[in-house]
Amino acid sequence: MDSKNQTVLKDFILMGLSNNPRVQLFLFIFFFLVYSTTLTGNVFLIILTRIIRELHSPMYMFICNLSLLDISIPSVTVPKMLVCLLSERCHISYNGCFTQLYFYHLSGCAECFLLSIMGYDRYVAICHPLRYPQIMSKKACISLASSCWITGVLYSFVHTILTVRLSFCHSREVNHFFCDMPPLLKLSCTDTSLNEIVILFLGGLVAGASFLLTVISYIYIISTILKIRSAHGRKKAFSTCAAHLTVVSIFYATIIIMYLRPQSSHSLEHDKMLSVFHNVITPMLNPFIYSLRNKDVKDSIQKLFRKKMIGQNK
Repeated sequence: MDSKNQTVLKDFILMGLSNNPRVQLFLFIFFFLVYSTTLTGNVFLIILTRIIRELHSPMYMFICNLSLLDISIPSVTVPKMLVCLLSERCHISYNGCFTQLYFYHLSGCAECFLLSIMGYDRYVAICHPLRYPQIMSKKACISLASSCWITGVLYSFVHTILTVRLSFCHSREVNHFFCDMPPLLKLSCTDTSLNEIVILFLGGLVAGASFLLTVISYIYIISTILKIRSAHGRKKAFSTCAAHLTVVSIFYATIIIMYLRPQSSHSLEHDKMLSVFHNVITPMLNPFIYSLRNKDVKDSIQKLFRKKMIGQNK
């Protein structure tokens, strides 16, 4: 029993993205810049929505939560990946590995439901504009945002517990740049069929339910927009959804390809590339999407810079 526990608690070795020192150096510089941009962009968006009075609305409260998630997702994986890119052999402790797994899936699940709630927010704003302040009250928004985080906690707890129960008695080399379920299941010397079923069922339920809610919201939104007689009115209504629709499309496309497939069809090399896009690139893009495709945010940024310039001139 003691020897088994010692085996279980051994460090894992993250294989990373490349073994070539020159490639590793390039990847370190690239991911460091991307991560820095991600932190800067999302922190700036959070600060902007807090200090500009015109952005004190339910939609921007949800955008703040999205920015927090876009900070947390890469922060779970990228710092360790950067350390690994400068190391010949990258070790991660047993506890560190499962902590990474837990917080990664917590953030991912929370973002999944947050995007569907943001779709519902757009539905209320376009289809029931006169009732919007009553339906999307401050109390309702806090409850909806909190439910996303709570669901993420529960969802991640189930997956982490099921993965922790596995034995890893052979290779400790995780063919990935962070601890995720597919590469860990590949290392297990015990039956992983329950894990695979839960991934497909629970993951499908979470992704499917949130995706269905988003689709239903947009069916009503598009139906309402098409009834608007003015071309300018239709364009204005659609522009309020464009940023959210872009983010949703990128998010769900990546998640479906990464997780909602049978374990036998997984290619870990392909999953690495998808994970890089989901973990590193997408969180960097989101604040730019909401800034460049949102007139209120662009106007607020211009207003902020004008105030700064006037203050300097004085």
